[in-house]
Amino acid sequence: MKEVWMTTRSICAAIVVVVSCSGASAQWVQTGGPYGKGVNSIAVTAGTDLFAGIGDGGGVFRSTDNGTSWAAVNSGLTSLDVLSLAVSGTNIFAGTGIGGGVFRSTNNGAAWTAATAGLTASYVYTLAVKGTSLFAGTDMGVFRSTNNGTGWTAANAGLPTYAYIEALAVSGTNLFAAIGSSVYLSTDNGTNWTAVTAGWYGNNVQSLAANGTNLFAGTEGMGAFRSTNNGTSWTSFWPPSATSSDVSSLAVSGANLIVGYQNGDVFLSPDNGATWTTAGNGLPKYAYTTAFAFAGSHLFAGTVNGGVFLSTDNNASWTQASNGLTTATVLSLARIGTNLFAGTGDDVFLSTNNGASWTQTGLSSDESVYSLAVRGTTLFAGMHGGVFSSTNNGKTWIQTSNGLTNSDVPSLLVNGTDLFAGTYGGGVCLSTNGGALWTAVNSGIPTGPSRGVSSLAVSGTNIFAGTGGGVYLSTNNGTDWSLASSGLTGPTVWAFAVSGGNLFAGTQSGGVFLSTNNGTTWNAVTLGLPSSSVNALALSGTSLFAGTGSSGVFVTTNDGSNWIPANSGLVDIGVYALALSGANLFAGTTGKGVWMRPISEMTSVRLSSEALPTEFSLQQNFPNPFNPSTTIRYELPHSSRVSLKVYNTLGQEVATLVNETKPAGVYTVEFDARRQASGVYYYRLFSVSSVETRKMILMR
Repeated sequence: MKEVWMTTRSICAAIVVVVSCSGASAQWVQTGGPYGKGVNSIAVTAGTDLFAGIGDGGGVFRSTDNGTSWAAVNSGLTSLDVLSLAVSGTNIFAGTGIGGGVFRSTNNGAAWTAATAGLTASYVYTLAVKGTSLFAGTDMGVFRSTNNGTGWTAANAGLPTYAYIEALAVSGTNLFAAIGSSVYLSTDNGTNWTAVTAGWYGNNVQSLAANGTNLFAGTEGMGAFRSTNNGTSWTSFWPPSATSSDVSSLAVSGANLIVGYQNGDVFLSPDNGATWTTAGNGLPKYAYTTAFAFAGSHLFAGTVNGGVFLSTDNNASWTQASNGLTTATVLSLARIGTNLFAGTGDDVFLSTNNGASWTQTGLSSDESVYSLAVRGTTLFAGMHGGVFSSTNNGKTWIQTSNGLTNSDVPSLLVNGTDLFAGTYGGGVCLSTNGGALWTAVNSGIPTGPSRGVSSLAVSGTNIFAGTGGGVYLSTNNGTDWSLASSGLTGPTVWAFAVSGGNLFAGTQSGGVFLSTNNGTTWNAVTLGLPSSSVNALALSGTSLFAGTGSSGVFVTTNDGSNWIPANSGLVDIGVYALALSGANLFAGTTGKGVWMRPISEMTSVRLSSEALPTEFSLQQNFPNPFNPSTTIRYELPHSSRVSLKVYNTLGQEVATLVNETKPAGVYTVEFDARRQASGVYYYRLFSVSSVETRKMILMR
């Protein structure tokens, strides 16, 4: 656990700033996207506000303008893996995963409180409201609350032990539950259950919907079924032009039935399945639907990797309605003129207005776009699946992977008319014709899974490759390579930056290194940097920016002699990508999309002798909750013997992070909890005259 000492305290308190940093504009601002992660659920309130539940740490978003714009509403929501939503009167409920249980909001999502008393399940996959009762379908069966989530009781009599509830549906006084390949019925508010699968030959039931006396079930691999007698008997039904048998979502409104398939097909029936209409333009085939919601004449569709879509003409056409769903993890950034591109875990997105809004280009359905490179007006994307290129700002793409030695491409480099691709396991490949044909250029550079080429850079006639085994140098356009890593202790080189004769390398856990002799020797330049990985580097004049894995953005104006944090306003401090566009720096973050900040706010600074802390302080760790590591910051006003230790709830010491004499300054240290169990932990800072304790949560 490497510790970092900073002579600065914060952007406003620790440095003298040429322009005032007291204004609200002197900070990072989140752009309108891109969106990403699965939209697991959509709910509509009586006031027509729309809520979207996002999985994998996305949380809850609210739209008050029919999906035109969205804003996160997660205050008090300690689990952001939102699997389900439900509305009951003025109450909104969110079912979460990873042990979070159910949360309730009584003020339209402005604040959430846990509503888990008696709820012993870890995952709440579905929620249903039946009169004054709220039901939760979980990984431990069904639970019922009759007091808006204040207390819960198990309601599993007749259900299999530890039943995994995939879906719930209410039809009059009947409650239905989908478990595996079976449907169960309760006629007494969940007190007792019976299987209702006569004539049934469906596979796993993924969705349920009820409309009057009609009950619909969507299955995996066997299409959709309908029962008109509460499950006593079932009949299969298929839209005539359906090409998939995997039904991912169902919803009803009046006589309208909407069915979504995993291949992206969507069909609407205005008469409970007698006749069908096919989705019109605008709904991508790759973005299969996971949830539907009707709001008057508006129909909303939540998708696995395409965000939210809106139809106002009963499925005839769809438009994107995801602006502000800033949930994507952004792995790469690039610019062509005023167009900004972001490569995410799912696709490439384009913004033509400095990030105010983003559109999905449709390159990929679910593959990570690790790298982007530009040659003239051509955009290249390196991803799991090879290299793709677009000459029209992402409107269309062609695969340009012929000859690649490996289809995983984490790095790309343009050098004149030459294009280099760094691969995982296949070394470096070169194309001299815009990617139409590739040849391996690996002489002297090891290949194999542990030697992925994660970064590439050019300086004059020298080409550098950052790998899992250090830096390699080629002086003849990749024909031959030699190891150039003397003094470089970082195990993997994630990023390069070239400034005149200076070559900077961002490494995994080793910080930044500088070479002034083309990689012959390297020196660490890490004063002020935390111990987390440096994933990205960007150069603006004499200012060098570093994007780190868990501590945000740092800047140096003296070739790395010292670094200053530049994180004011940056909520998500895991940064994968940096890019300059005009007067702004853009940062691609982990799970929070793209952020923007004027470069001048971060470069007009100098260190001040008045920057030392004035009091003993232990800061709240970030992120919190965390998995598996988090960063702890503390401040010392004078030299002191200090110790920083972590304890479990039994008071047992589980880790000693610091135990030595430290000069006055600001420090950060990383706590790696990969060997610890989920739960609450306490970290305590001791000095000769002071002690402070804070709480943190490890949530796997």
